[in-house]
Amino acid sequence: MFGFPVEQLALGAIIAAVVGWFFAGRVTETPTKRHHLITAVTAAGMLLAVAAALKGCTFNPDFTGADRTGVDRILGWGLMASGAAIGLVVAKALLGRKDQQEESQFAGDIRARGFNLGEWVPWALLAPTLAILVVFLYLPAIQTFTLSTQLIRMGARRSIPVCLDNFSEILIGDPLKLLLYPFLAVLAIYAARLWVRRAEPGSINAKAAAVASGVAMLLVFLALYGIFSPGGGDSVKYRPVYLNTLVISTGIVFLGMAGGLALAYLSFRSIRGGTLYRTMLIWPYAISPAIAGILFAMLLDPTAGIIGRMAETWFGIDIPNFRESVVLGQASIIIASSWKILGYNILFYLAGLQTVPMDQIEAAVLDGASSWQRFRYIVLTALSPITFFLLVTNLTYAFFNVYGTIDYMTKGAPAGATSVSIYEIIRVGVDNGDLGRGAAQSVMLFLAVIAITVWQFRTSGNRVSYGGS
Repeated sequence: MFGFPVEQLALGAIIAAVVGWFFAGRVTETPTKRHHLITAVTAAGMLLAVAAALKGCTFNPDFTGADRTGVDRILGWGLMASGAAIGLVVAKALLGRKDQQEESQFAGDIRARGFNLGEWVPWALLAPTLAILVVFLYLPAIQTFTLSTQLIRMGARRSIPVCLDNFSEILIGDPLKLLLYPFLAVLAIYAARLWVRRAEPGSINAKAAAVASGVAMLLVFLALYGIFSPGGGDSVKYRPVYLNTLVISTGIVFLGMAGGLALAYLSFRSIRGGTLYRTMLIWPYAISPAIAGILFAMLLDPTAGIIGRMAETWFGIDIPNFRESVVLGQASIIIASSWKILGYNILFYLAGLQTVPMDQIEAAVLDGASSWQRFRYIVLTALSPITFFLLVTNLTYAFFNVYGTIDYMTKGAPAGATSVSIYEIIRVGVDNGDLGRGAAQSVMLFLAVIAITVWQFRTSGNRVSYGGS
């Protein structure tokens, strides 16, 4: 059936149905048999639907003519489990909405100026936006997923289906380690979370639990580093790309947000010409990442760069070529990209500083709080919604919008030390014309961004303070 071993597929469907049956308790506090049945059928049905879409290629060597490995099977079962999980989320949303409609006597209507509008009115108003999203977002995303399962060259008229080989070649070939590393990382996270819940607030045990929670988060990134391929054989050397992405993205987000907050806090004071001064601080955001790359390439050029000439003339220091040094190359990309997004962060922090309650600042001054204590406990708390929003947007920028800067400054040099995920995707997919491998890497980046965003909402979102709530 679907090219899968019937026994294994049936066992997977049964497990998905059992999980879906018990998942109904998360839909409502008093689940009925209908809730249990719908969630069970949805989970099993989505698992079988994904299996049908894969056509058993991860198990069947006749699909591509290549032997299927344990990594292929793990990826196949992972996709089917993801399909079942998506089905449970959809079932939860639909059942929860239907329960709310049954409890509300005004369900399905929108009241506006005394008129009752049916459910079709919002959909009609959203139709133009939905059409644009379908044509320019959802369909290209589906095509990218399709390309990632093919061997296709740019300009070629034909493509060859290769199942999930484009994904498995950027992962390690040991299926045991591929399962063990993420499992241990997730286990450490849940153990640390349980420790935090049971620890008494303010105690030494609670502080140790907080440290353990941070270490557990770091283990996730170490696990990801371990499952990516170091190269060799038929594998793609993707582990250095992951490490470069992690280092450069972290540096961009930290420097961009910290610098934006510092400059916004300083420029928020009443000074002569403050409006013009703030406008000039925000201006860099108006330029493109490519222009930022050109500007900093000119500034840091080893022969004619202004910074190198000033360092040599004033201090007698000969600055090395940033294109030949790993540290300087990554640092230059971080500085240029952080400067590019600095104005964006300043703009939002300036708006957020206007919401800081001045009565609390004055009360803290009367209580003898230092300037640092006022900034830490009052200003940062009031800015937590802005900071959380900027954390998400800065990460998105660091992952997707640095290609132009890297291309004009280093082109991935030295020896690929500044080649991040988005640069590698365009290099493989566009420059080398290998659309299948480029699409597979773009899907991996897309899933990584979704995972990080969800993690931020689950960990940082509950620490955000909205006004007096």
